[in-house]
Amino acid sequence: MPDTRSPALFPLFADLDGRPVLVVGAGSVAERKVRRLLACGAQVRVGAEQIGEALAQLAQQGTIACTQASFDPSWLDDVWLVVAATDDPALNRQVSAAARSRRLWCNVVDDAALSSYHSPAVIDRAPLVVAVSSGGSAPALARRVRAQIETVLPPFLGRLFSLAESRRTAIRRAFPDLSRRRAFYDWLLDGPVWQALRRARGQEACDGLARALNDAESQTEKPGTGRVTLVGGGPGDPDLLTLAGLRALQTADVILYDHLVGEAVLDLARRDAERIPVGKRPGEDHDATQARIHALMLMHASAGRHVVRLKGGDSFIFGRGGEELEYLADHGVAYAVVPGVTAALACAAYAGVPLTHRDHAQSVRLITAHRRDAWTEREWQDLARPGQTLAFYMGVAHLEQLAHQLQKHGCSPDTPFALVEHGTREQQRVLYGELGNLPAQMQAHALSSPALLLVGSVARLGPRLAWFGRVLTDTRAPATAQSAYETMT
Repeated sequence: MPDTRSPALFPLFADLDGRPVLVVGAGSVAERKVRRLLACGAQVRVGAEQIGEALAQLAQQGTIACTQASFDPSWLDDVWLVVAATDDPALNRQVSAAARSRRLWCNVVDDAALSSYHSPAVIDRAPLVVAVSSGGSAPALARRVRAQIETVLPPFLGRLFSLAESRRTAIRRAFPDLSRRRAFYDWLLDGPVWQALRRARGQEACDGLARALNDAESQTEKPGTGRVTLVGGGPGDPDLLTLAGLRALQTADVILYDHLVGEAVLDLARRDAERIPVGKRPGEDHDATQARIHALMLMHASAGRHVVRLKGGDSFIFGRGGEELEYLADHGVAYAVVPGVTAALACAAYAGVPLTHRDHAQSVRLITAHRRDAWTEREWQDLARPGQTLAFYMGVAHLEQLAHQLQKHGCSPDTPFALVEHGTREQQRVLYGELGNLPAQMQAHALSSPALLLVGSVARLGPRLAWFGRVLTDTRAPATAQSAYETMT
């Protein structure tokens, strides 16, 4: 099979600031090209028989120059770059030939063969610019690759580059040796200056860079400053991990993770990061386990490492995230928090149960079944009130008691529930039924932890709106009640 690949392109970033560029065509495609060129500071000239409204308005404002006429090769005189963006193939060929005869770089939109340069898909983090090109062979795929790169480059990354640019001369003076200068830039990207920018503390970042340059030798001997990032890993589906969480995992030196964090989420982490399981399991001394987590965070952060404390769901919803931040603050360890999608939101969505609904529930209560103290009579009465949705975390071992106490304090036995096992994961199962039958039905279907219990009128919508995983039905519910699960009442 003959090799049909086009010659490799030479990557090039052109400085068009103040330089004239010709765009032939005045439709929507030409308008997009014009706006990209204007963003680069180019002096844009547009030529076409008909000028679109948007470009005509730019011309009236004096932003661009327009010539409304048939194409004339003289339009190419004195320009640096040419773009042919018409829907007339013959005209595009004419523009391309005229450009080649003048040794001008010309891009013909959607025609790689006629183009002498190609416009890449761009990730703009000015002054940082990342370009992706397929040489015109598959621009749609290049855009997909660009979208993937977008996810790992924070929007505020450009601020760090601008800060470094503003102190470039001072950095070169402080670090004349190239290897030491590279180490400093690594410190700049990984250390407290970057973290300050991430927390929207620009002056703190500037001050940190200034101190580093004033004490260049000590900073290069200790290029990293340890820190901890609390990351909410979501309920299990790796697609629900946030972009900020993904970036933290990909820059981690050490990952302390709970047993509820799925392998699919861990697979997104930096390959050479040290991974330490610290999950709490039934029957263990949870206080002792938490003390070990605190000690591990402090030990690794003190050694200059970036520690990611990875939790299922969200760190601040029944995740002891507050306790861990208190410990870090008491020991002077820098930290940041990346919120996660908590189980109640995700499991309800994947089970087709809206947590609020104008006809069913006007409030939501997130409740942990693990409490140090027993609920009071008043608290049970509040939980049994109508017009709300109850989301019980970590409640599998207490389901019989929960169902009994809710009914004892006012919930009707036919109150709908949804019990979501392994929510958002491939093995998700959801049991829908009535509260009076909950313990027996859980045993009949052999549901186990991790599972989240939703109680309230909204759960009646679940069987009709469910879209993910397996649906289990309450086989003991009366026939009249069964029909109520299939339609809204």
